[in-house]
Order: sequence, then structure tokens, then C-alpha cells
Amino acid sequence: MGHQVIIFDFSLIRGLWETRVKKNKERQRKEKERLEKSSLEKSGLKIYLPEWNFILECRKKGIPQSKYLRKGFVNTDEKILDTYGKAPQLQKRHALSDKENKTRNKFIFQLSGEQWMEFPDSLKEQIYLKEWHVCNTLIQTIPAYIALFQDLRVLELSKNQISHLPVEIGCLKNLKVLNVSFNNLKSVPPEVGDCENLEKLDLSGNLEITELPFELSNLKKVTVVDVSANKFHSVPICVLRMSNLQWLDISSNNLTDLPEDIDRLDQLQTLLLQKNKLTYLPRALVNMPKLSLLVVSGDDLVEIPTAVCESTTGLKFISLKDSPVETIVCEDTKEIIESEREREQFEKEFMKAYIEELKERDSTPCYTRKVLLSLQL
Repeated sequence: MGHQVIIFDFSLIRGLWETRVKKNKERQRKEKERLEKSSLEKSGLKIYLPEWNFILECRKKGIPQSKYLRKGFVNTDEKILDTYGKAPQLQKRHALSDKENKTRNKFIFQLSGEQWMEFPDSLKEQIYLKEWHVCNTLIQTIPAYIALFQDLRVLELSKNQISHLPVEIGCLKNLKVLNVSFNNLKSVPPEVGDCENLEKLDLSGNLEITELPFELSNLKKVTVVDVSANKFHSVPICVLRMSNLQWLDISSNNLTDLPEDIDRLDQLQTLLLQKNKLTYLPRALVNMPKLSLLVVSGDDLVEIPTAVCESTTGLKFISLKDSPVETIVCEDTKEIIESEREREQFEKEFMKAYIEELKERDSTPCYTRKVLLSLQL
């Protein structure tokens, strides 16, 4: 029998995870306070905060303790920092590191904050940039002059108000990462299929995308596709033609079935299908030799091939039972949408952490265990 992990009650697991995070943060805070207290009062020596900061600076620069601490007193003379400086090798290493970071940052454009409603005019002059990182702004459109940025490798535009992608995005032949998650997109232009070197495509959290253009079939180098939290009724045909795809997240959509030829994705390793309307899983899943993680929601599933649960390929099959989510009636439609975005974003972070934890496990039980927890007040 292969590896099988069945998990019931998604909300319970999430609650336990939240509690663990809070406890960990509280433990880190107490440990930090303890270390600060023990360091400041070590050997009965009381060191005031400015002196402690000076000591930290000296240590950072590699200055011997004997140069700034004598007979229990701290000499905070700034000349010490100037005179001794860093050790030659350390100084050289830091200089190289700073130079590399400075050079790298020169090619990265970063922008965040709700005060931004459009891109700064100066951006169009910096066509040498290799990365754009724009998030949490009120920007709605991407300028057409993006076509000039021929060296662009990464286009991270998550959590903005972008309503459409310009066709000029297809001119970015060297683009490897396109992330327009949690925006207001309703469609994707066919020109995205011209980004022949694209490796990662993230369209998650837009809530309204229903299909992808067939032209995206040209993206033969894509290994990661995330279209979760949208309104897909089926797996897009273009996705089935992405021959190098390894990770597909199409959770939180309106899927009612999977294509019988889904095994065309013979390189696929992770398939996330939870929070859809699936009633059965096709046997074709067994024919996917590299599939190692399959996640579904068990509420509507009435037929699961035994071969999937008892796969001999080491497949981890996870069935999450979602608890009903109460819909809060609200006059403000925008508030409902934002609440849904936040929930989807949180659940994505949770699943990411959970999957990482699964990967760290040396082994998984090869039997099904259902655990019921109850609390009587």
C-alpha cells in the first residue's frame, strides 16, 4: 500500500496552526527579553542602552573587547570605531558584499503603499531594470512603455488594483516570473503566450478569471502555474499543453471534473484541487509518474479510485474537509470582496506552510486515521 494522509476538518488544523504561530512569537519575544536582560546585567555590570549599542557596533566591526571595555567600564569614544575599524579580510568581504548588493539593487524597482495610484514618470527612463516589485498600491494600469524593458526578468505586481494587462507585455521575451495575484483581472491577453522564457505564472486571487487563452500553450518552460481563487469551470486546455509543468494550483474555483487526459502533464509533481465542486477523480491520475502531492476537498467527492489512495509511487493524497463558512450580509460589495481576498490569501499562506511541513517529514503513515476532537462545556 502506498503513502496516504487523510486529514479531516480544515478549520481545526488551521486553528491549531494559528495557535502555534502565536505561541512561537510569544516565546521569541520572551527569549529576546531574557537575552537582553542577561547581557546587560552579566557579572553585575550595568550597561546602559547607548553603551550596549556601542558594544554591538564594535563587535560588528571586529574590534577586540580589550579596546573598549576596561575595569568594568565601557569607553564609548567614537575614535575607537575609526581607528581600529574591521579586520582586513572581514572588511574586504563586507566591501564586496555591499558592492554586490548595491549593483543588484540598481537593477531592481520597488514600490509599495496606497499613496501610489500610478507609476512614477521617472520609471520610463530606467529601461535597464531587471525586476519590478510593486505591491499594496492603488495602481490600476500597467503603462504601455513596459515593452521597452527588454531585460526584465521578474514582474511582481501582487496586491494592487490592476484591472487588465497590456498587450505590450508579450514583448518581454526574457521574462521568467509574472505575478499579478490578488488584483482585479477578469481576463489574460493572448500576448502573454509570447513570453517564451516564462517559468512561473501566478494569477491567483483575482476572483473573476474564467478562462485562459489558447496561446498560453506556447509557454513550454513554465514549471509553476497558480490560478487559484478564480472562477474556472475546467482546467484550461493551454495548461494541459504546458509540457514542463511541475506545480499546478487550481484550488478555490468551480471545477466539477478533471479532464480524462490530465496525465498529459507527465512532469507534474504537485496538484492542488481543494475548494472546488469535484465529485470524482479520474483514474488517469495514477498514470502520472512524478505526481507526489494531491490535495482535494472531501465534501463533495463520492468516487475516488482506490489506485489513487493506494498508489505505489509514494503519492501523498490529502483530503481536506472544509467547514461551512458563514456569509456575512454586508451592504458594501467591495467590503465583501476584500474580505474574500483576505481569506483566500490567508488560506494560501496556511497551505504553503502545511505543504512545507509535509515535505520535512521523513515518513507518512500508510493508513487512514480519523481523529474526532470534542469539547463539552
